[in-house]
Amino acid sequence: MSLWAGPTYWLKIAMKILVTGAAGFIGMHVAQRLLECGDEVVGIDNLNDYYDVRLKESRLAHLRAFPNFSFVKLDVSDNEGISSLFANGEFERVVHLAAQAGVRYSLQNPHAYINSNVVGFLNILEMSRRYRIEHVVYASSSSVYGANTKMPFSVHDCVDHPISLYAASKKANELMAHCYSHLYNIPTTGLRFFTVYGPWGRPDMAVFLFTKSILEGKPIDVYNDGKMKRDFTYIDDIVEGVVRVMQKTAVPNPSWSSDKPDPGSSYAPFRLYNIGNHKPVELLRLIEILEDSLGRKAKKNLLPLQPGDVPATYADVDDLTRHVDFKPVTSIETGLRRFVEWYRSYNRV
Repeated sequence: MSLWAGPTYWLKIAMKILVTGAAGFIGMHVAQRLLECGDEVVGIDNLNDYYDVRLKESRLAHLRAFPNFSFVKLDVSDNEGISSLFANGEFERVVHLAAQAGVRYSLQNPHAYINSNVVGFLNILEMSRRYRIEHVVYASSSSVYGANTKMPFSVHDCVDHPISLYAASKKANELMAHCYSHLYNIPTTGLRFFTVYGPWGRPDMAVFLFTKSILEGKPIDVYNDGKMKRDFTYIDDIVEGVVRVMQKTAVPNPSWSSDKPDPGSSYAPFRLYNIGNHKPVELLRLIEILEDSLGRKAKKNLLPLQPGDVPATYADVDDLTRHVDFKPVTSIETGLRRFVEWYRSYNRV
């Protein structure tokens, strides 16, 4: 193994890493960063049709340009397949990003969330236990804050009132991870992502949907009359956070007390972090910035708040800054400009 001086602040030793959901938006970018760092990456994805499979295949084609990348088409809920993968994988660390995404979709397709997000994560944890994985880093979500209104959202606050099954499945992941950290001393770290956007983004997310419709001259659906606020976080900042956290193995909190339990840490090697921009943006302001980047005005269809949605998100990232010396820095203006440039290039418009 060789030392490598990368874009982050330390010297690291190249590792063999499993990235689940590698054909997904965040998965593709995380895998690319690790590959650029010199790590060997095995990516898995089930390539489902929740959104355009061609975009997922294009992301994979991008990763396949790296000789240290290999791909296995596999669903994390496939216990036998995951068992075989780990038996032959010799992985040192796991970045688990595979999940059935989307809040509104969970209202119509609840079983998809249990199969992928709960059963799938159990398979990953079980194999990580069996093969003594050094560190399991997994995607949680800002959705877990649910009915909480105290801002900014902190990992040290209780999150016991989810308002969508998607959020409940992510909260379940955090609880499951703690069980495995407690029972088997497996270091686990959950990352609560806040509204991720950027090049290669998901077509079901607002930034992608708005851009497509504005360019096509179609009206955009603007929920809560545009008064919703989201802590939009650029993909490069998300990736930097993921990679830094992955390198810093979760350890027990020596100050943790069972008399006053801290939800964000534990006596076990378990941690939670928010990764958000710490700068909520109102939806109408986002649309204005997109209009400027596109040089076109949007036709707005103002609608009420939808079931399962929350009116605002706002990330407290103090722990992330303190523990891995990083906080997101990309402005919404810069991030949206880069997304529009990618969108025009990818779609040739």
